[in-house]
Amino acid sequence: MAKQQQLTSFKSISEVIQTEKEFCKIREIAEEYEVVEEFENIFPELKEIAKAKKIDKQILFLKVENSVWKSELNLQKRILVEKVNRYFGKEIIKNIKFL
Repeated sequence: MAKQQQLTSFKSISEVIQTEKEFCKIREIAEEYEVVEEFENIFPELKEIAKAKKIDKQILFLKVENSVWKSELNLQKRILVEKVNRYFGKEIIKNIKFL
């Protein structure tokens, strides 16, 4: 009977990573990586204009084609941040910087 109870207490690796507080940093890094990977799906209209490069301390770094687009996207920064966070259902980024 004790052996059967032990078997039911096992969790998958993904379940452990998703639920245990010790893996909080791993979850954050995975979410940040996912933002960079999903950027073109979130903003298909910006595919030729801007590329997501990385996230550091909740700041999304975008490589922008030229200074004109950089200025235009800077004016829409708040909207871009809100759209990314809404896509993921939580606050992942707080700001955007342009490269």
